[in-house]
Amino acid sequence: MSYILSALTKKIINSGKSALERKRRKTIVELFQNIFKYIIFVIVVLFILELYGVDTKSLIAGLGILGAVVGLAMQDTMKDFISGITIMLENYYIVGDYVTYNNFTGEVISFGLKSTRIKNLNGEVLILANRNVTEIINISQKSADVIIDIPVAYEAKVEKVEKAIEEILEEIKKLDKVYKNEVTYLGINKLDNSSVNYRIKISCDQDSQWSIKRSSLRIIKMILDKQNIKIPYPQVEVHNAKANKN
Repeated sequence: MSYILSALTKKIINSGKSALERKRRKTIVELFQNIFKYIIFVIVVLFILELYGVDTKSLIAGLGILGAVVGLAMQDTMKDFISGITIMLENYYIVGDYVTYNNFTGEVISFGLKSTRIKNLNGEVLILANRNVTEIINISQKSADVIIDIPVAYEAKVEKVEKAIEEILEEIKKLDKVYKNEVTYLGINKLDNSSVNYRIKISCDQDSQWSIKRSSLRIIKMILDKQNIKIPYPQVEVHNAKANKN
């Protein structure tokens, strides 16, 4: 039974047309797994009590009154449950999204009816009660712009550099999760002390910006080397002065 449910869950998740859709389905499946876990627990308890001769019908009727008392004592938990359903229906975030909550930025690694877990780049995990999710910034449901300045020696001809940049942009467009129509050359951004800085802009998925930047820098270095275009670096000149001997 467990194997069948696991296989069915994977099929539901993987049938999503996009990465965002698959993540959303995974979140919904995990949420309903939590709900079913509580339902099954209650059913098993009632079944065991029935086996031991306990009148479960009277017990359930009595639980109505007891439930009102327990509900008052567990108001925060009920708020968490209601907030969890609201977060899902309103699409605040899903598992795999990057979010910022009170200056804590990280990836949503789990989402249940009661709480949400967010893990930052340092490995720290924030466990957040769903009722406290009143304001949260989702940085995964929009694209990210990666801005790169390419420093080139003054000796290099502008036309040659810009032709190399065209080749660079074409290679960057081949990277996964890059928006092909939003990879652009912005022009000369700065005349620095030892270099001319050419700027490019790359739009991509929010959660891929750092890997895209690293891959783009690699492409830039390789193509500039191939075109024999120098990237300047700090140099120190040392002059030895000979003392005059009388």
